[in-house]
Amino acid sequence: MPTPEDLLTFAAYAIVVTLLLTFAAQPLLGILQQEGYDERAMLKWYFRRGNELWRRYALLALCALLLSALFALVFAFAGTGYAVLAGHIALAGMIALFLFSLRTALKVPLERTARIVRLCVVFYVLCAAFFYGLEAALWFLAKAADHPLAAALLRAAIPAVMPLFTVFAVALAGLVAKGYEIPHNKMYIRRATEKLSACSCIKVGITGSFGKTTVKHFAAHILGEKYRVGMTPASYNTPIGIARCVNDGGLDCDVFLAEMGARKTGDIKELCAMVAPTFGVVTGICAQHLETFGSVEAIAAEKGILAKTARFVVLGETANVPAEGALVAGKDFGAENIVLSDRGTEFDLVLPDARIHAQCALLGRHAAEDIALAAALCFLLGMTAEEIAARISTLEAVPHRLQRIEENGVTVLDDAYNSNMLGARNAIEALKCFAGKKYVVTPGLVELGELEEAANAELGAELVGLEVILVGETRILSARHGYLAAGGQEEKLRIVPDLAHAQKILSEELSAGDAVLFLNDLPDKYKG
Repeated sequence: MPTPEDLLTFAAYAIVVTLLLTFAAQPLLGILQQEGYDERAMLKWYFRRGNELWRRYALLALCALLLSALFALVFAFAGTGYAVLAGHIALAGMIALFLFSLRTALKVPLERTARIVRLCVVFYVLCAAFFYGLEAALWFLAKAADHPLAAALLRAAIPAVMPLFTVFAVALAGLVAKGYEIPHNKMYIRRATEKLSACSCIKVGITGSFGKTTVKHFAAHILGEKYRVGMTPASYNTPIGIARCVNDGGLDCDVFLAEMGARKTGDIKELCAMVAPTFGVVTGICAQHLETFGSVEAIAAEKGILAKTARFVVLGETANVPAEGALVAGKDFGAENIVLSDRGTEFDLVLPDARIHAQCALLGRHAAEDIALAAALCFLLGMTAEEIAARISTLEAVPHRLQRIEENGVTVLDDAYNSNMLGARNAIEALKCFAGKKYVVTPGLVELGELEEAANAELGAELVGLEVILVGETRILSARHGYLAAGGQEEKLRIVPDLAHAQKILSEELSAGDAVLFLNDLPDKYKG
C-alpha cells in the first residue's frame, strides 16, 4: 500500500499540475462563455476540421509525453521517485510554455465573471481528483510491473497526455456547475422580473435580426431630451443580461429600453414575460441566426412575439410580422432622400404628423434608417418632431457599428460587430464616399446556415474596386470566388490567416487620406 509520504506526493503533483492545467484551459473556458455556456456547441466548435486550438492542445500533449518520457529515462538511474518527479516537472514546464504561447490566443478575452470563477473551481477540483486517482492507480500498476524502468515510464508519461482531454474536462465541469447555475440564474431572473413588475416606468422591448443596439442607443439619446432613460448596456439582450441591469439599479428612470436577442425559439417569449413591454420595436428580419433557427419564417415568428405582446409597436421595412395598429417604416414613417458623404448623413425624416430635414455625423444609409426607427418610437412616447430633430444632430456612433476613428490622417471605419449582408452593403457604400485608397478587412459573414456560402459570395462581389484583405481559411473562399467572378482584380485581394497579418499589411501600405473598413471582426468561435 502507498505510504503517507506517497499519498502526499500524489496530492502535491495533483495540486501543481492541475493548477497549471486550469490556466491552460482558459481559451476553452472563453469559447464556452462565447457559446452561452453550451457544452455541446463548444465541443462542436473544438472538433471542427482545421481548428487551431485543437492542434495546440494535441501538440502540447505530444510534446509533454515525449519530454516526460525522456526525463524519466534520464533520471531512472536515481530511482523511480526521482524519475517520476522529473517527468512531472517536464509536464509542468510544457504547460507553462503553452501558457506563454496563449497570450494572444483569444481575440475576445475571457470575462472573469463570478460564474467563470465558480466554473474554474469545479474544473480544478474535478481534474485534481482525477489526477490524484490516476497517480494512485499508476503506483499500483508500477508495483505490479515490478520493473523499475517500466514503472518510471508508466508513472511519468501517462499523466502527460492529460492536456489532450482538457476539452472534455471543461465540458464536464460545465455540466456539473449547472447544478448550481441553473437554479441560481432562475432566482436571479425572478428577482429582476419582480422589480420590473413593481416599477411604474414605461417598458420598451427592442428586437430584430439587426440594429437592436444601435436603435436602442439612438432612442435613449433622443428620449433624453424629455425623459430619464434607462437601458440595458452594450449588447445585454438575454434574461441574465437584462436581470443584471435591473438588479444593479437600472430601473431608476421614466423609460426603460430592453434589448431582446434570440438564438432559438422561445427566447423572445421568455424575455417578454420578464419585461412585460408596453412598447415594442422590431427593427427587421433577415437570415441572421438561420444556423440556429432553421428558417427565416421561424426567425420572423420568434421576433413577432414582441409585436403581439406590446401594445404599441414600431416595425422596420423588413419586419414582416403581424402587428395591429403598428407604425410601419415606408408607410407611416421613414428616412427619405438620403444623401451620404464622408462627413455624415442628411435625409428627410418622415413622421406620422411631420416631415423634417435632419443631418448627423453618422455614416451609412442604415444610420438614417435606424434613426427613423428610434424617432418613430419617440413619437409614440409623446415627443414632438422639433424635439426629436434637435437631438438627431448630436447623435454619436455606437462603438463597433460603423464607428469613425481618425488615426494619423487615416480614417478607420470600425464595423466590427457581427454583420449581415444588408449592413455590410451599407458599410461598403459608406466607405466608397471617402477619397484616397480604400481597404476592407473582413473574415466574412456567419450564422447564416445553408445561406452562408452564397451570402459570402455576394459579399465578395460587393468588394470589387476596393483593396481587399480576407481573414481566415474557410468562409473567405466563397468571398474570394464572388469577388473574382464579379470582375475583381486578383492583385487587389490578399488572404491572411489572422487579424495580426492584416494589420501588418495596413501598417505598411496606409497613408494619410486613406480609409479602411473593418467589417465583421469576429469572436474566436468563428475563427477559421
